[in-house]
Amino acid sequence: MQTIQQLNKPKFFHRASSRQRIVAGLVFLALAAFFTFLAWAAHNKINIYPYPCGFKQDYDLPCPTCGMTTSAVAFAQGRIFQAFYIQPTAALLCCVLVLSAFFTFLTAVFGIYCRFFTAVKIKYVILAIIIIIAAGWMVTLARALAEKGQV
Repeated sequence: MQTIQQLNKPKFFHRASSRQRIVAGLVFLALAAFFTFLAWAAHNKINIYPYPCGFKQDYDLPCPTCGMTTSAVAFAQGRIFQAFYIQPTAALLCCVLVLSAFFTFLTAVFGIYCRFFTAVKIKYVILAIIIIIAAGWMVTLARALAEKGQV
């Protein structure tokens, strides 16, 4: 490879502008508040289960988001494997949120901006979330149907 080609390679990390640092700081604070809320719920300081699931009551099957709150609370308590067992989608999304919090912290505090966030298009993120939720629902449906067959 020629020297000129090596100098023009795009860098994965670069310096963040002040606007990027402020936005990253706000996102980090929002994620920290979310996990703080889950930690309070895990210690029974906040009741996050005021209503039962209507879909489950009507059809006797779990809805696409059944178990997500329980899984997120288990994740916040540090029981990560149990969170994946309860609802794989919620545990995976919590892992993604933790990674996002890490990278936004790097950007906000140290000014290190990851180019990955500019390369990802929103429509692909939304499509990935829909696929992950559908896959998690299939797992919980299969588990619920298997439990019905055994009883």
